[in-house]
Amino acid sequence: MAINGLYLSAAHKSSGKTTVTIGIGAALVSKGYTVQAFKKGPDYIDPMWLKMATGRGCYNLDFYTQEEDEILELVAEKSQGADLALVEGNKGLYDGLDLDGSNSNAALAKFLKTPVVLVLDTVGTIRGVAPLVIGYQTFDPDVEIAGVILNKVGGPRHEKKLIQVMETYTDVPVIGAVGRSDEVKLLERHLGLIPSNEEAGALSKVAQIGRFIADSVDLDKLVAIAAPLEDAPSFSFQRPSVAPENETIRLGIAKDAAFGFYYEDDLDTFKALDVELVAVDFIHDKTLPKDLDGLFIGGGFPESFLQELSANES
Repeated sequence: MAINGLYLSAAHKSSGKTTVTIGIGAALVSKGYTVQAFKKGPDYIDPMWLKMATGRGCYNLDFYTQEEDEILELVAEKSQGADLALVEGNKGLYDGLDLDGSNSNAALAKFLKTPVVLVLDTVGTIRGVAPLVIGYQTFDPDVEIAGVILNKVGGPRHEKKLIQVMETYTDVPVIGAVGRSDEVKLLERHLGLIPSNEEAGALSKVAQIGRFIADSVDLDKLVAIAAPLEDAPSFSFQRPSVAPENETIRLGIAKDAAFGFYYEDDLDTFKALDVELVAVDFIHDKTLPKDLDGLFIGGGFPESFLQELSANES
């Protein structure tokens, strides 16, 4: 059964794309959809938020660390049982390290055959959204820009004018208009958003964003835009066993506000190898769990919790 996919991108970084994607994921789940999220590029932080929004692990798609067949296999495997594969880009639609755009969001969207919805930062502009969208359409006609979500809209009057401009000068439908609100704004730091494991009340924040987006975006129209993903080649990967028969490896994994950066693929591989992952909170736990065979300490921002970590002695 083919899985429908959709690619959310933007014109530039800090357009509010991740917040909108989180909200769309949470809003669709609340409507009964099963959503599988993916994130372009090596990224820990955004997938943590997207996992919280959809209730399913979010996986990275990256031309540098994965072969093309591997990307297709991953999307096909992880999208099983989902109604929608939702891919969030990084930076702008045409941005990438290579001058020819071979590793850009546009390249990945074309490779997966997913329509693109642009999240447009509308601060300080009205008529200017039209040439921006037209330029993005003509820069690479093979990229299907199927809709736009107007973001950071200043109010009803601003929204009305923006929609009039889009309808007058372009053939790209407006899927939603999201206003500015500090209540749903996610704080940023040097590497982007503050990780969800550091954010107090992250789950309630995600739910709040979901409700806000549900009131601002035509979710039915958004789902209707999605198109079947590129078929993955047949594959079969036999994972070797790492433990003697009838013996389980217990691996402590750091899960707290200081440590939380993990690729979902790694955790899946451990589980497939029958490795028992035991959560360890290095800030609050007074002792390590019993009978551990090892520790897996992922990345994070421990420098932000030096006092708490240093105070936890046992």
